Amino acid sequence: KMSHYRNTAWFFFKGIREYTRGDYLKAFKLEIKSIAFISSSANNSKISRTGANSGTGKVIALEIAKRGGAVHMVCRDQKSTEEIQAEIVKETGNEKVFVHILDLSEARKIWDFSERFRKDHETLNVLINNAGCMINQRGCTAEGMEMNFATNTLSTYILTTSLIPLLEKSEDPRVITVSSGGMLLYLQSEKGHFDGTMVYAQTQCQQVVMTEQWSQTHKTIHFSVMHTGWVDTPGVRSAMSNFYSSVQDKLRTPEQGADTVVWLAVSGAAVKQPSGLFFQDRKTVSTHLPLAWTRSSSEEQTFMKKLEKLANSFKPQ
Repeated sequence: KMSHYRNTAWFFFKGIREYTRGDYLKAFKLEIKSIAFISSSANNSKISRTGANSGTGKVIALEIAKRGGAVHMVCRDQKSTEEIQAEIVKETGNEKVFVHILDLSEARKIWDFSERFRKDHETLNVLINNAGCMINQRGCTAEGMEMNFATNTLSTYILTTSLIPLLEKSEDPRVITVSSGGMLLYLQSEKGHFDGTMVYAQTQCQQVVMTEQWSQTHKTIHFSVMHTGWVDTPGVRSAMSNFYSSVQDKLRTPEQGADTVVWLAVSGAAVKQPSGLFFQDRKTVSTHLPLAWTRSSSEEQTFMKKLEKLANSFKPQ
């Protein structure tokens, strides 16, 4: 209990200091020149984005398209995604904006999508894993997976590992996973007890572990995981209504939240950093709160082996 309260307090004060709109503006007062180096890096690149039809995802897709990149938006809702596609094409003049409809909570469909994508495309320059959810009540997919885990962890694992062969054929390939500072809250859940916030935090921690492990086994790809800060998005308003009400006037805009993702995707400076790190406001940050529980390498490797076995159980034979 004390660990839970300690971590929650640390996380809240860290968030107020670093995750708000004001903190974003302070972080970039001294880096205004760095915006220029992302102006043309994405020309003719193919970039695949999950969760691209609202909030920061929409902004990321728009910013990549502005730079000439071919954007593949992988989303669940066809109508809203096609509306966003039309907006981006109209605003940027970039016709290379494509829509793929996929429910990322369904593991078998992710495998099917990846197989089709590999057949239709020779290379992939950047994969941005942005889709995610926070479900506060215990619920399972039709495949029997807890919803938060299925969408945030299992889908990221399957999509990334299945597209690595395409990424390895590209020059300067990158994988960016949009996580959350909430992973700092991770504690082992009590058996039989479901806490949606803690389960969400656990999946965010798992995204960090996956990124670190992939960076060690796939040296030609630059892997990164990042936190957007506290952003005013439809997802935050619906999933965290009490939190939203208390910090509404301090939340970042989607444009501010998307900035580091775009930087990681197209800038030369980003890949000068070692692969496998956690980023916030274009800087690397620790993945642990002071005095908090830490992971061991053996636990991480065991987790990856279990995740591989689980993911392969949904793979078409």
